[in-house]
Amino acid sequence: MVRDALGVGVAVGLSGFAFGVTSAGSGLGLLQTCALSLLVFTGASQFALVGALAAGGNPLTAAAGAFFLGVRNAFYGLRLSQVLALPRAVRPFAAQWVIDETTAVSLAQPTRRGARLGFAVTGLSLYLLWNLTTLLGALGAKAIGDTDAWGLDAAGPAVFLALLAPMVRSTTERAVATLAVLLGLGLLPVLPAGAPVLVAALAAPAVLWAQGHRRGRTHDDVPGGHR
Repeated sequence: MVRDALGVGVAVGLSGFAFGVTSAGSGLGLLQTCALSLLVFTGASQFALVGALAAGGNPLTAAAGAFFLGVRNAFYGLRLSQVLALPRAVRPFAAQWVIDETTAVSLAQPTRRGARLGFAVTGLSLYLLWNLTTLLGALGAKAIGDTDAWGLDAAGPAVFLALLAPMVRSTTERAVATLAVLLGLGLLPVLPAGAPVLVAALAAPAVLWAQGHRRGRTHDDVPGGHR
């Protein structure tokens, strides 16, 4: 379990280099780039922010898109609070490490002790390596040159999709993912940078509403159903 947790931490932590390069290429300074990794520490939101800024998006819109992507971590926290059952004094510090990777490793463990260990090992290794590689990427951005030519801006979304894909199992989850992709890509030429992400977030409530509406109609069509 420790080996698996370290493997996740190292594999994902190395993509912090791509974030550092992309962030520097978007115009953010070294301190700003490192502060994002130290304080925000959620890769998808960080890449969304610098990606929108690099595309010329409004800073407020870019920040809003990053915020809504980060909201998912609050839902992870609700589940992990039950699984880990950490002491109250530790929870504010542990909250910084509630991300996709630590959640996946923790929930895969059969015991609470294993979940706590997996959370700690993944969180610590990933936090240290992510911030180190962010620093190296930001420092080396000038040496690399044109970051677009290297395609490093695609590293963040690629890692995020690799983590998300195994979790999309049910018909509802597939429908939400498909609609979100269609909204995000379809609105790219129309809306300002960063705004398509906000609109794509409406995919989940839209699909859930459609399913509830369909079930209601099906129930009404059943003899003896509610009228």
